[in-house]
Amino acid sequence: MKTFYLFLSLCFLTINTTFSQKFENLALTPPMGWNSWNTFECAGVNETVIREMADAMVAKGLKDVGYEYIVIDDCWQIGRDKDGYIIVDKEKFPSGIKVLADYVHSKGLKFGIYSDAGIKTCAGRPGSKGFEYKDAETYAKWGVDYLKYDWCFTEGQDAKTSYKLMRDALYKAGRPIVFSLCEWGENKPWEWAENVGHLWRTTLDIDMKGRFDGNINGNLIGWSDLVDKQVGIEKFAGPGHWNDPDMLAVGNNDMPINEARAHFSMWAMLAAPLMAGNDLRTMSFSDQEILTNKEIIAINQDVLGKQGFKIKDYGNFEVWQKPLKNGDIAICLFNREIKNKKYQVNWKQMNIKDFAGEYSIKNLWKNKEIGTTNTNFLIEVPARDVVVFKLKK
Repeated sequence: MKTFYLFLSLCFLTINTTFSQKFENLALTPPMGWNSWNTFECAGVNETVIREMADAMVAKGLKDVGYEYIVIDDCWQIGRDKDGYIIVDKEKFPSGIKVLADYVHSKGLKFGIYSDAGIKTCAGRPGSKGFEYKDAETYAKWGVDYLKYDWCFTEGQDAKTSYKLMRDALYKAGRPIVFSLCEWGENKPWEWAENVGHLWRTTLDIDMKGRFDGNINGNLIGWSDLVDKQVGIEKFAGPGHWNDPDMLAVGNNDMPINEARAHFSMWAMLAAPLMAGNDLRTMSFSDQEILTNKEIIAINQDVLGKQGFKIKDYGNFEVWQKPLKNGDIAICLFNREIKNKKYQVNWKQMNIKDFAGEYSIKNLWKNKEIGTTNTNFLIEVPARDVVVFKLKK
């Protein structure tokens, strides 16, 4: 009889834990792709835009360097049917989401979608609260590969419970989907979400216009201020579980080239997801060059999966380190000043972790080998810009 009860207990345990997990072996490097919100918000997003962004991702060379997700943000949904299944906004997406996902897949890309843990999305469309399993089932049938899950209209909800519920729903639906938690870092997801999602927002939204610094109405934050909020949480990031300081603003509102280069470099150093938010169809050649820089992308996508960290802070001038595979190291000199800064590079005095022996040095933005770490030198870092070195054993 004891054996029988033990058997029943094990069965019960199995039933209750089978779906209490996320899909493994996804997002082993930070996800790369494009999201619709920063350029198109609610009013401008539609089926044609998404198709053309998929086309542009291929034509402009982004797919070739690793970008793969095309993500529709808010405003694709309009209501629910009598059975509780989500209804697509037919004015914006007349062909339906399944057909659109198939089109994205036909380009060799992956398809992402958006919902919210509350009763409504941030734009007031139907949220997933109470319909998690129906929505997950629907996403799987449509061929969704990525879900961004927001945190509006969640009064009284517990973040851990809400996000675990959707995690379990996605797993039960059976299709491997990258799960992006977007609760803005309010509940310190880096401390608990490793087994829930594949990435989690650590901050409020980035200023979609690409502002360098400053808090805007308490809701949007300049990108350099978001960098500050990543300090100290690097230990929580790694393959399959990433800190997310929000999508890129490169290419938005004519962001100056120097600031765009710095922004992209810091996201690479932070092992942050590289989710572009600009209009890929009309971006400038300089923005395209920044977004497709293979050397900087390689820093971001390094398989060791270590988030960079600050090793020197001189106020408005900082030195950052990112460990890489094979004992290599990325070093970023980040000048936050509005004027150029001269800096004496003394390798042994820079507090570089695990620095031993001699390394060759490559200036990544100039794509130029510049000697070895046996030699120190004076360098000038332009205003609101970076110099990124790769030190190779």
